[in-house]
Amino acid sequence: MLLKDDPELIREYKRMHAAGAAWPEVTNGAKEAGILDLEIYISGNRLFMIMDTVPDFDHNKAMLELSGKPRQQEWETFVSGFQNTSPDASSNDKWQLMGRIFEMDQTHVYSPAEGQLKEIK
Repeated sequence: MLLKDDPELIREYKRMHAAGAAWPEVTNGAKEAGILDLEIYISGNRLFMIMDTVPDFDHNKAMLELSGKPRQQEWETFVSGFQNTSPDASSNDKWQLMGRIFEMDQTHVYSPAEGQLKEIK
C-alpha cells in the first residue's frame, strides 16, 4: 500500500497508528474476523502489513466480514485521505495477499491463501 507522498500526512498517519491510538472498534472487529495480531511497517510512503491469523483464516471472507463491522467503513474513508486510494475502497481493495519468495531455512512452499503455521525450532 502506498501513502500519499506528503511528509505531514505520513507523520499524522504514524501518529494515528501509535500505541493506543487506533480505533478500538476497528481492532476489535479485526480480532472477531480471525486476525490475532497485525503489524504495519513503513518505509518512506510504502506500507507493508503482516497478519497472524487463526489456522482456518480465509482472507476474502474476513475482509468481507470486516466491511460490515461497526465504524470500519468510516475508518476506511478516513484513512483513504492519507493513502493513494479512493475513499470508497475497502480493506480488501487496499491490502492484497503477497506470496513469500524467501524465508531463511525454508523447506516448504505455501501459497498466500494457504498461509503457514509457524513451528518453534
